[in-house]
Amino acid sequence: MSVKGPNRVNPDLRRADASAASADRPENIRNVVLIGRSGAGKTMLLESLLYATGVVSRMGSIVEGTTVGDSEATAVHQQRSTGLSAAPLVFDDIKVNLLDTPGYADFMGELRAGLRAADAALFVVSAVDGVDAGTIALWGECERVGMPRAVVISRLDHPRADYDAVLAECRHSFGDSVLPLYLPVRTAGSVTGLLGLLSGSVSEYSAGDQRPSTRPADAAELASSDEQRGELIEGIISESEDETLMDRYLEGEDISVDTLIEDLETAIVRGTFFPVIAASSTTGLGTAELLEVLTRAFPSPTERNLPPATDLTGNPVEPLTCDPDGPLAGEVVRTTVDSFLGRVCLVRLFSGTLREDSAVHVGGHGLADRGHPDHDSDERITHLYSPLGANLRPVPFAVAGDICALAKVASAETGDTVSAREAPLLVETWDMPEPLMPVAVEAASHGDEDALSKSLAKVAAGDPTLRVERNAETHQLVLWCMGEAHSEAVLDRLREQGVKLQTVDVVTPLRETFAAQAAGHGRYVKQSGGHGQYAICDIEVEPLERGAGFEFVDKIVGGVIPGTYVVSVEKGVRSQMNKGVRAGFPVVDIRVTLVGGKTHSVDSSDAAFQAAGALALREAAAASNIQLLEPISAVTVLVADDHVGAVMSDLSSRRGRVTGTTSVGGESTEISAEVPEQELLRYAIVLRGLTAGGGRFRREYLRHEPLPPGIAVAAARA
Repeated sequence: MSVKGPNRVNPDLRRADASAASADRPENIRNVVLIGRSGAGKTMLLESLLYATGVVSRMGSIVEGTTVGDSEATAVHQQRSTGLSAAPLVFDDIKVNLLDTPGYADFMGELRAGLRAADAALFVVSAVDGVDAGTIALWGECERVGMPRAVVISRLDHPRADYDAVLAECRHSFGDSVLPLYLPVRTAGSVTGLLGLLSGSVSEYSAGDQRPSTRPADAAELASSDEQRGELIEGIISESEDETLMDRYLEGEDISVDTLIEDLETAIVRGTFFPVIAASSTTGLGTAELLEVLTRAFPSPTERNLPPATDLTGNPVEPLTCDPDGPLAGEVVRTTVDSFLGRVCLVRLFSGTLREDSAVHVGGHGLADRGHPDHDSDERITHLYSPLGANLRPVPFAVAGDICALAKVASAETGDTVSAREAPLLVETWDMPEPLMPVAVEAASHGDEDALSKSLAKVAAGDPTLRVERNAETHQLVLWCMGEAHSEAVLDRLREQGVKLQTVDVVTPLRETFAAQAAGHGRYVKQSGGHGQYAICDIEVEPLERGAGFEFVDKIVGGVIPGTYVVSVEKGVRSQMNKGVRAGFPVVDIRVTLVGGKTHSVDSSDAAFQAAGALALREAAAASNIQLLEPISAVTVLVADDHVGAVMSDLSSRRGRVTGTTSVGGESTEISAEVPEQELLRYAIVLRGLTAGGGRFRREYLRHEPLPPGIAVAAARA
């Protein structure tokens, strides 16, 4: 690590074509995901690292849409990352696959995919904006699985940057094991270098070069950093497996830098110590130090546990190991559609070696509830690539632990397992966030409906957080999204494929019921020469308790309506209930009693009595008070304690009934409530605003309740 001397980026490495590299051993690979809020500087940090190692000849621009990480049209339009992007570089003969993830909460699915593909996480925190609630939540997710982490405090060149304050905020939010390896060195008020706390040397970036010059720290610099150096050494020693080291240090023994570095690297890999590096993508500050942390301190794929796998029948198989000679097992972590190459799949290989022109099995199970039915198919890999954002560089093979790209894999979807055709496997899928914001869409014209259907299938194949639903009650095509930005990205992707569509108001699936008893007379008599139609029935309707459903009672006396036609009357009533009697919504919770009627020996028929039954129900409805019922959801909201009051007040304003609160630890509270579904259509956006992005909620249908008078909702079915 650069604590010995940061100038490790040499001209040869800067000229290397790292993006086309194919590592031959898992030990020479590092998979690192970049995590942080939108605007923290992840994408530009990636650009800086690629530029420093010669992967790109110049740094791109977010505004101009020329960065490696944000190559999609949607990302360029929104000027923020909307999808997972992979970019490899090579430093000291180590291939580092950097995974740039969106920082906006709407794209949590892409971030979760990045976490699945990575073995370590680099948390990027802006020296201007600090730590947000979403980043703290993601740190907790990594902590639960023991993922090694480091922190980069970025944007130190900004006039409002406050390194000391943000470092203190990181330590408060992430824990005391978060400690800096370097301190910023300022010249005339600007950060121009980094002081290595262990090495006692200063890396000077004042010339704006990614390759800093090195000098010994002067006496004043050493004196001002002495306290933090001692804190760092004690932090490293406390993580050491040598139990005598702390005693020796406290007794005044000078612990060698080599010993400290060895213990430091071990603690980072173990996920119990988290180094902090200061950086600026504009000036290149911290690039060399960061590259050494990535390659020397972060674990290789062989040091991480792999997800469990089963055969196609669901039986567990021998645990996978990161062995190039083991059974082939990889996972599709992202799927995009290219106009020339078709589906392009980003794959993390867990085991085995994938080569060009090899036969593989592609299988996806367990996402049927998201609109992705279980599927299995055999494919042939004709081309293998190393991805650099949207650019693909051909490679002959990819070994266990590496990340590669496959093109023209017709059946593959995000979350699928790629395995050997003769020994197919299924890797357990990662936790997918639930989409909770509905967006109703329709084709601009009848001729666009087929194009919309086909394009939706392609977009949904690459986005497991998108759920496509054709609502059986409202007949609307509803896209369940993570939020407004996610819905915009989905619609942009559809339009990029030439689909003409429009959004419409989401219709809440209401119900109708009778508020009081009523009687109905159904008369269906037609005579037009030849065989006619004749059916008369009398019914009585009475309301039942909520959730009771439908009851049909036959009280015909003397056989005035034969049994076969009694059944016909019930069919007609049920058919009309499904169509609705007032606003076009299904009728529920009633008892219909057939009390009389008439038949004709020649003209009566099944169809006639079905029509009479429907007419009788409509007449009863016209004479009664019809009540609309709205769906109520059981909602559970997880928020930080500081936001409980605001969230509960907002729920009450949405006609919600709070049923309880539970402290779940970690300064968080779970709020339980019953809320009308109509009030939850855009709640994902509202909750994010109320909780600074840190709130989470889930919902489940509970029951239907009477719609209060004066509440305006969409009251007509499409």
